[in-house]
Amino acid sequence: MIFRAYIFFARLKSEDKIREMPFKIPYGSFVSLLIITYSVHGKSTQPHILFILADDFGFNDIGYHNSEINTPNLDKLAAEGIKLENYYVQPICTPTRSQLLSGRYQVHTGLQHGIIWPQQPNALPLDSPILPQKLKEVGYSTHAVGKWHIGFYKKEYLPTNRGFDSYFGYLTGSEDYYTHYRCDGKMCGTDLRDNTNPANYSGVYSTHLFSQKAADIVKKHNTDQPLFLYLPFQSVHAPLQVPEKYTQPYRHIKNKHRRVYAGMVSAMDEAVGNLTEVFKQKGIWNNTLMVFSTDNGGQILEGGNNYPLRGWKGSLWEGGMHGVGFVHGQMLRRRGVVSNELIHVTDWYPTLVSLAGGNLNGTKPLDGVDQWKTISEGSVVNQRKSILHNIDPLSKPKGQMWPNSPFDNRIRAALRMGDWKLVTGNPGNGSWVPPPHVNLGVLDMENSTSNKNIWLFNITADPYEHKDVSDTMPHVVMQMLDLLAQYNKTAVPCRYPKMDPKADPKYHGGYWGPWL
Repeated sequence: MIFRAYIFFARLKSEDKIREMPFKIPYGSFVSLLIITYSVHGKSTQPHILFILADDFGFNDIGYHNSEINTPNLDKLAAEGIKLENYYVQPICTPTRSQLLSGRYQVHTGLQHGIIWPQQPNALPLDSPILPQKLKEVGYSTHAVGKWHIGFYKKEYLPTNRGFDSYFGYLTGSEDYYTHYRCDGKMCGTDLRDNTNPANYSGVYSTHLFSQKAADIVKKHNTDQPLFLYLPFQSVHAPLQVPEKYTQPYRHIKNKHRRVYAGMVSAMDEAVGNLTEVFKQKGIWNNTLMVFSTDNGGQILEGGNNYPLRGWKGSLWEGGMHGVGFVHGQMLRRRGVVSNELIHVTDWYPTLVSLAGGNLNGTKPLDGVDQWKTISEGSVVNQRKSILHNIDPLSKPKGQMWPNSPFDNRIRAALRMGDWKLVTGNPGNGSWVPPPHVNLGVLDMENSTSNKNIWLFNITADPYEHKDVSDTMPHVVMQMLDLLAQYNKTAVPCRYPKMDPKADPKYHGGYWGPWL
């Protein structure tokens, strides 16, 4: 009787008819009911979602940014969709992943400082549901393949206990691409899991392994149900490893790091192309929204490049966090365009939940903004105006306080407000590093021994951060310092616990995994 009633409701075509029903159902609740009905009784009308996250992928490492690295599959997908050219992530791994999956700034989850190390009892808190949990509420089948890196010291922090129906991948931040072995100090072990069980795929290159596992999920998927597939590749994080055939087209690149890195990018690009073909063969590609993003800027010491942006991975300069990103899907109202609207990695949480027909009930206050109309239509209504890049209370203070400053500008922090960007404390290396084949030399305008600790840029007019105007625009500096102070009042205590010897894989069958 209940299912028959659901079918009857689903046949009603207009909001007016819903309101004319002899008994009342809140319209929002009816929409959720209707979505579930279609998921049960026929092919899903909700979009399938494929979210691909590259690791340490630099701004100058994708073909359509005029890179010497070839990325034909990514270029084609981006050209058919929307290139996000004012898109921001975090400077390092854990913060980006935590903000993507939680929709909350790291100052609100206690992860303001550094990454989560393998032997550190730390994780993204359980006090607010993460993205796959919200998608499961509206009928999605949820799967993750690849890098986790938001904590695993207790079983409740594993992916399959946080909303994913299945998980295949590694829990720490990096490892060998073939052996899947990881050392952290003197602690060494294999880091690969099939759901919660240790897995052994020694000798299989991770880009191929993860793309094949993702393809298997798509092939087996019941198309009556919407799919959420989260694919955070190991590529192109160090160590620099790739089958030799991928470096052959780059024999002209003399710098070995850059040459191998280029091959790693090509292997990832091929994997993305192969996976999209599987979606097409399954017959669900036309109803799939694909998001591609890097997790942070490229690591120039390991072959990555962010030129002409300033700085690199780990820094608060644009090269650390102005990320590569694009969206692809037939449901986009506009396609084949560039979006210059301000978008942040926290925005994916509310954007994707809303697109899936879900709600944000039960979440702690989000810092992300629903950007679907901004992305799909170019709408400026409710557009994001600011981004808190971070406030790191555990960073070593640098220099002196500004007179009457409402915020301790000795602390490492950065904030975007409209066209303006403010950086305080020690932002990291601020060099402009061209790719090795461009004989321009490294340009470093900052003296590393200087006590300078405030920079202000008009990022719209000066996207490469060449002209610091903090001395000539003190009123803007003070306004942004005040905003930093307001954010700081909302921050939770930073958690960065000591390393725990009980994490040693030798106590856990030679594998990294939960230990408490």
